Amino acid sequence: MSDGYDVLLRDGGIAHVRPLRPQDRQALHELVERSSERSAYLRFFTGGRNTAHAYMDRVTGNKYRGHGLVASLHGRLVAVAEYIPIDDGSADLAILLDDAVHGHGLGTLLLEHVALDAAKHGVRELVADVLAENRPMIRVLHDLGLEVTQRFEGGTLHVSITAEPTPRLRAVIEARDHQAERASLARVLAPRSVAVIGAGRNESGIGHKVLRNLLDDGFPGPIHPVNPNAEEVAGLACQARVPDGVDLAVVAVPARHVLQVARDCAQAGVAGLVVLTSGFAEAGQRDVESELLKICRTAGMRLVGPNCLGVVNTAVRLNASFLPHHPVQGRIALMSQSGAVGAALLERLDISSFVSVGNKADVSGNDLLDYWEDDPGTDVIALYLESFGNPRKFARIAARVAAKKPILLVKSGRSSAGDRAVRSHTAAAATPDVAVDALTRAAGVIRLDSVNELIDTAKLLAAQPLPRGRRVAIVGNSGGPQAMAADACERHSLTVPELPPGLLNARAAAALGNPVDLTADASATEIGTAVSALAATPDVDVVLVVYTPPFGSGLDATRQAIADAAKGADKTVLACVVGHDDLIDGRVPSYAFPEQAVAALAHTVRYAEWRRRPTGAATKPVPADEASARTIVEEELAACSGGGWLSPDATARLLSCYGVTPVESIEADGPEAAAEAAARVGLPAVLKAVGPVHKSDVGGVRLGLRTQDEVREAYREMRARIGEEMTGAVVQRMLPGGVEIIVGGVNYPAFGPLVMVGMGGVLADLLADRAFRVPPVTDALNMIGQLRCAPVLHGYRGSSAVDVGALAGQLERIGRLLDDLPQVAELDLNPVIVTPDGAITVDARIRLAPCEPPPSQLLRRLR
Repeated sequence: MSDGYDVLLRDGGIAHVRPLRPQDRQALHELVERSSERSAYLRFFTGGRNTAHAYMDRVTGNKYRGHGLVASLHGRLVAVAEYIPIDDGSADLAILLDDAVHGHGLGTLLLEHVALDAAKHGVRELVADVLAENRPMIRVLHDLGLEVTQRFEGGTLHVSITAEPTPRLRAVIEARDHQAERASLARVLAPRSVAVIGAGRNESGIGHKVLRNLLDDGFPGPIHPVNPNAEEVAGLACQARVPDGVDLAVVAVPARHVLQVARDCAQAGVAGLVVLTSGFAEAGQRDVESELLKICRTAGMRLVGPNCLGVVNTAVRLNASFLPHHPVQGRIALMSQSGAVGAALLERLDISSFVSVGNKADVSGNDLLDYWEDDPGTDVIALYLESFGNPRKFARIAARVAAKKPILLVKSGRSSAGDRAVRSHTAAAATPDVAVDALTRAAGVIRLDSVNELIDTAKLLAAQPLPRGRRVAIVGNSGGPQAMAADACERHSLTVPELPPGLLNARAAAALGNPVDLTADASATEIGTAVSALAATPDVDVVLVVYTPPFGSGLDATRQAIADAAKGADKTVLACVVGHDDLIDGRVPSYAFPEQAVAALAHTVRYAEWRRRPTGAATKPVPADEASARTIVEEELAACSGGGWLSPDATARLLSCYGVTPVESIEADGPEAAAEAAARVGLPAVLKAVGPVHKSDVGGVRLGLRTQDEVREAYREMRARIGEEMTGAVVQRMLPGGVEIIVGGVNYPAFGPLVMVGMGGVLADLLADRAFRVPPVTDALNMIGQLRCAPVLHGYRGSSAVDVGALAGQLERIGRLLDDLPQVAELDLNPVIVTPDGAITVDARIRLAPCEPPPSQLLRRLR
């Protein structure tokens, strides 16, 4: 925070925000001098600038007790905002903007950030006095998104703003961020003019290829080749430097010249830079890449790359890339972090636009999701990622975008956590890849295992309406492939229902059930008629045509019949034309093999179900004593700066802050203490070893100890078996039987918290029956229902049903605990014994680790 952060403004510009410093005094006086008399009067209620100058001396002096933020544009300080706490929990609010930046949204953004910072520091109310004639500031305060009250006194309006963030604040911040992202990328993806820096006469050179692609694809705006050593390239006059006012500059010069080129572009007012050149972070030159980004941010330029293929927008005939082929216009927007993968995808998909982000120093998938959300030429968004820059922001944006347009994701790197030292069941199971799965599932993103799956699914989504359900009618001319399709449907939990009698009247059908086998002699007309009839019946949601050429009327006639039937259908229609992988007549996706078609369909069905899910009203917050919980965490970390596993007592106290009360446990450091503890908790008792051991593996658990003597003897035997690693034991009362479940959580610095539920006890790792969610857990019952062991909870083969609602409540409470306390690195409640009367936590472990608090999700900032 001390160095600040970059933010996007309403018009797409970039400002740098940081805390106010005493060294800002001269820059603040210069800000006052640039302000008009009118601005100074509205801010300080007096004529002239003397009061303003005295104020700037005060806020940069040693006795200043306020909290201030300053903002810079193009390296010059242009704004200051502050709040000064008052003893009653309120704070005075004030802001001054350079006249030249009014209307860019900077004032609103600074007030947002000041309000969020004030709330974090315990301020409940922000107050401001505004002259009644200062209508722009009054409007800004009312539109901020916080609760506002006001009263007039004389010519002054006294405004009171509740500092507590509201749902409305979240909504307006998200809307402002979206507007700013779109504005910042508009001149990059839809530029009016393009400069190619490094365009040479050598036709094999990257710069020449970019220039050639721009010309061949018919870019309508001015194209400027920049090369000080040539007069003309590809029939266009060269310039020695990039001309002023160019929207997009594509850089294809050696790495050693890129920084100077970026400075030249900054001076010329370029809006966006696409750096194709390699030799930056991927080659170990992270400092150089950081300097490149700094140049761009200071100048307000967005940066694509470096080390990328370029950008394409078929809607405006922009091909600012060195791709070897010309992309075909379609409805799929594509982003790839890998140039090779991006090039391969473009050979198979028709696109609206394509961005190769390369090293992703600036423009990322999050930015592009914001841009493509409202792009009228884009129906489907496909992403190939190697890393997440800001996964929490990705989840927020993706959930909003996926409600309108499908997002497909292939992310490389599904490896496990490597040598990460974890001791809990949950942390061992909740690998970073599992975190990606949970995050994408919650956001409605279609995560795929391969590029081939992405291509197959994107084709279907771009060409056909979403399925209304899981019922699939399979029709075709060959029984074998149709049976394979039916088997694949079963594996993917799609249904192949019986069809109503008399629906089809084929002259020589081998089978009129489902699949419908029209036999090899079926003509194109018969196949088309069957597709139309199946699409018209309310008994199916999807029609899958399986055709093996060249039988019947032949390949071309049959493809046309399928396309004609699909044209009049309002259902999802797809085909498997065996051995042929393409798009029939631009509207029906066709796959070479039945399994391909069904896999793509299954992804699409699940996405359609996510779109149809009831959103409902916001769930009630889980009650918790967050303040006490934070105190416990701070005290424990202060006692052990590196963190570690909490004692049973500290674990119980922390859990109780969230309404989770473990069974009574008494610690014992010897056989006599254990016997006394057993008498206190009640017999029969349970004895459990304490120490860096996995209790079940080393005989560290003894159940059903009926007398104090049995407890003493059990302690001695356990200590002899385990040795020095046993540092003590806990004693609990033996509980009645129930279903053993594990509830757990893990916190990753990048991804944030993850909650797990699964089969517990000694079988937790063996069966690996688990489900994961990103907090807050709003669908705990559905989460539990995902488990293979779920039937046991509801009564199985004569067993009693247990209190699933109590288990769901525990998941919600643990979700809030993990959300509130990022220092909780690992948490295991294992087992939680679920009975008809409730859910009782028998064994609990929590590991703390020091960490920086994540930035507020409401704080608008570029990563």
